Amino acid sequence: MAVPISQMWTVATYVLRQRWSGRKRYPLVLMLEPLFRCNLACAGCGKIQYPAHILKKQLTPEECFRAVDECGTPMVSIPGGEPLLHPQIGEIVAGLVERKKYIYLCTNALLLKEKLHLFKPSKYLSFSVHMDGQREHHDFSVCLEGGYDKAIEGIREAVAKGFRVTTNTTLFDGADPNSVRAFFDEMMQAGVESMMVAPGYTYEKAPDQKHFLGRARSRRLFRAILANRKKSWRFNASPMYMEFLMGKRDFACTPWGMPTYNVFGWQKPCYLLQDGYADTFPELMEATEWGHYGTESGNPKCANCMVHSGYEASGVNFTFGSLKGLWATVKATMTLYPDRTALDLLNQPVQPVHAHNPLVKIDLPARAMEETRV
Repeated sequence: MAVPISQMWTVATYVLRQRWSGRKRYPLVLMLEPLFRCNLACAGCGKIQYPAHILKKQLTPEECFRAVDECGTPMVSIPGGEPLLHPQIGEIVAGLVERKKYIYLCTNALLLKEKLHLFKPSKYLSFSVHMDGQREHHDFSVCLEGGYDKAIEGIREAVAKGFRVTTNTTLFDGADPNSVRAFFDEMMQAGVESMMVAPGYTYEKAPDQKHFLGRARSRRLFRAILANRKKSWRFNASPMYMEFLMGKRDFACTPWGMPTYNVFGWQKPCYLLQDGYADTFPELMEATEWGHYGTESGNPKCANCMVHSGYEASGVNFTFGSLKGLWATVKATMTLYPDRTALDLLNQPVQPVHAHNPLVKIDLPARAMEETRV
């Protein structure tokens, strides 16, 4: 099964309690960024382009626990940077497990094998390994030869020791749908529990700005990849979000669905955009002008976004919003989406994966893009 029943039950009861209480805006997953440091410099990443004194900062375990308690979500995603670089990451995870939060610790897995001793296998902990595709594509995307093999080694070691392991894949313009489908087979053979896939977001700070997908190309790509799927593939995502990626549904963004807490505070409005910070979670929810963000806002920064951090919660809300939504989700869970025309897309030529060179030297200006609080 893609997600354990206990986790599905916890999330379902949480969402239903929010809806029955009449709460219109509620978070689903806390994006807890304990640091921005990373041991990679991927060209499509907008999270590591900070000056050195910012990259040295990190949240304390107490700050992490306070944010988790304040937010109250049943699930916590720990992205970065690379969380395994945090010297107290074991303590942070242990504290969240004690609180019975379902944790997705996002990692490039370069340090996973040597850091496993810091953790204990638990139904509450999953290592979410960022894998950008098959070996050649992954290594090129993360600008590190041998990165794929190192990550696979970490995945297999974690699985062998009884840990939950999922993968997280970001696709950009020029992705080969046949290669992605073959990559899904590789991940299932490696023993991962399930996979998450999404189009890349156009980070303003990313060195490579040429290969982010627009909405039309995203739907075409994901239709080719996700239609006619294999029974062996397991996905860690709302079936409604998967249909959204394929162009079968049209959802508005839920920017408050996955709030972010990092070294600057509560980030407005979401994980992907930085329009100031709030000191507390209630302040974030009450002071943010939510109408300025999302698909229908006219905000150009949101125009092409289809990322899970904005739309996964939309899919979940649709599922639990009516019997129609629940039935649609049940049907989507059981279908493999046979589509003859989608098969034709697999036979069409695509832009070569190496049509550009993302090995960009990150050269920060003196003013160095430090965030300010507003």
